[in-house]
Amino acid sequence: MTDNGRRAEEEDRGPGAAHQVFVLMENLLEKLKLLNYEEEVLGKHNMKNLSRHYFVSSPYVVSNPGEQFYMFSIVAAWLINMAGRPFTEPQEYDEPNATVSNILAELRAFGAKVDFPPSKLKSGSGEYVCFVLDRLAEEALKRRGFTFRRPNYPPESAEEESVMEDSAELTLSKVEEEMMEEADDDEETVMDLEALKLRTSHAETDPSSKPEEILESTVDAAEWNLEVERVLPQLKVTIRTDNKDWRIHVDQMHQHRDGIKSSLKEAKNYLDKLQEDISRTLEKVGSREKYINNQLEPLVLEYRSAQAQLSEAKERYQQASGGVTERTRVLAETSEELEKVKQEMEEKGSSMSDGAPVVKIKQSLTKLKQEIVQMDVRVGVVEHTLLQAKLKEKSNMTRDMHATEHATGPFA
Repeated sequence: MTDNGRRAEEEDRGPGAAHQVFVLMENLLEKLKLLNYEEEVLGKHNMKNLSRHYFVSSPYVVSNPGEQFYMFSIVAAWLINMAGRPFTEPQEYDEPNATVSNILAELRAFGAKVDFPPSKLKSGSGEYVCFVLDRLAEEALKRRGFTFRRPNYPPESAEEESVMEDSAELTLSKVEEEMMEEADDDEETVMDLEALKLRTSHAETDPSSKPEEILESTVDAAEWNLEVERVLPQLKVTIRTDNKDWRIHVDQMHQHRDGIKSSLKEAKNYLDKLQEDISRTLEKVGSREKYINNQLEPLVLEYRSAQAQLSEAKERYQQASGGVTERTRVLAETSEELEKVKQEMEEKGSSMSDGAPVVKIKQSLTKLKQEIVQMDVRVGVVEHTLLQAKLKEKSNMTRDMHATEHATGPFA
């Protein structure tokens, strides 16, 4: 996935998608603690505890990404074994691709959907690494029979409500004390609201403190009015404004709205003038463009005709160059045949002017004559041997005939 594709995917998921991996890593760390990974993994391999953002990205850990991938493979193998499937613990120098493929195969065996390439896990950090470990941790917790339940909140009693009211009153009294201190700093006399409040509450709670008879005022009304007019400036209560109050926010919103409206009126006038100027400029540009087009129309037509002639000339040139190429090929073939004929003629001429063949013929004739003489001698010897054999056979036949005649006698 490219960077643009990843940004588009994050925009589709929402502005908080980039920070979701941090939440996933924190949940994963809590699940690992429930599975007691400190003793079974870290203690076994003599490693330090994982931080809250260990598998989020490499800058949060050491500068060696191989150590982070090794930690990921060790934790994943341990979780697979905890989930009830046998898995060989990978070594530090094993092939990363094979290790990642084995882990994803086990994850698919648990029924998880893996729709990302295995190369996303080779860095040992990122969203997909946290997803794989979190999914394996859930399977391990299911294997142990652990499930998360909703929290049970205790019901609030009347005593707690009274305590909350008392705390609210104490908070109010603290605020009033602070107001009084600020008023003293400003050299202004503030009405003792706390004493009046305590006096009223004491009177309500203690019935014995109430007067038995109705109180009647004996003060003259005119003197009372004069006294009120005299102390009226000192009865001013100053309350410090709180910036977090919603009323202040509403007032600020109204002020900003009024400011936006006033600014919009001024800006609208400038924008209208700017729009008029742009419209006039566009009209001028359009009229000048039409004028230039009318003035340059003959030149444009001439340019088009010249361009058409150029295309025709290029086409004729291509046709002529095609014929030249064909004739060049025929010339090359003819030249090659001519060279062969010249070579054959040179060989025949050299053989005709050379006397070596005649000498060879004479030598062959001499040798042939010698062989003929030898054959004649052999033939004579064979004839002589044959004649001797015939004579010997004839003598043997004559001797046999005479022997037969002597044996039978003349009168037989």
